[in-house]
Amino acid sequence: MIESAGLSRAQLRRLLRQRRRALSISQQRQAARRLYRQLAQHPLFRRSRHIALYLPNDGEIDPQLLLREAQRRGKTTYLPVLNAWPATRMVFQRIRPGERLTLNRFRIREPRPNHARQRKVWALSLLLMPLVGFDPHGGRLGMGGGFYDRSLAYRARRKNCQKPTLLGLAHECQKVDRLELASWDVPLQATVTDRAWYGEEDRRTTAPHSLRCQSKR
Repeated sequence: MIESAGLSRAQLRRLLRQRRRALSISQQRQAARRLYRQLAQHPLFRRSRHIALYLPNDGEIDPQLLLREAQRRGKTTYLPVLNAWPATRMVFQRIRPGERLTLNRFRIREPRPNHARQRKVWALSLLLMPLVGFDPHGGRLGMGGGFYDRSLAYRARRKNCQKPTLLGLAHECQKVDRLELASWDVPLQATVTDRAWYGEEDRRTTAPHSLRCQSKR
């Protein structure tokens, strides 16, 4: 675990990105299998019907085993899609097995934008989020673009709407003792690594969240 005292967010990002990039292909594959075992049989994953994930980039832990498992079980799965305009906006779009993907401006694979297949973030059941660093208290350090924080900013305004459940996914080596959160940072319910769970949504419980978020889709 990294001691964050005296390190800026930029310094932490640089250090933690170096750590996950340093993992070998074999270590990455092993971490992906362990992550799958941590989540695939958890009641939270089993009960969720609309699950958004991501495709790994820059050494991020790989959730594609979970993506395929969710699709095998008949769940509806989504990937983030960056808007061309406004450029700071991100949406979540349904993805089907074998669907062809394209590269966005960050060279990350995503579906071709199709508004009819997009779902409001508050209508998702579970959002599995990438991160650069995390602490055991729900803190998340992202890449700095703010895409997820902007997408989830409604949670600060709509206290009765805490969907979807937010789980960060990470390698154990990305753990920090404590992160200083900015006013716009959205805390996680838990972070799941290849080794353990950290946070209120631990491996034994599935604390219910409000279902009063309204959506027509």
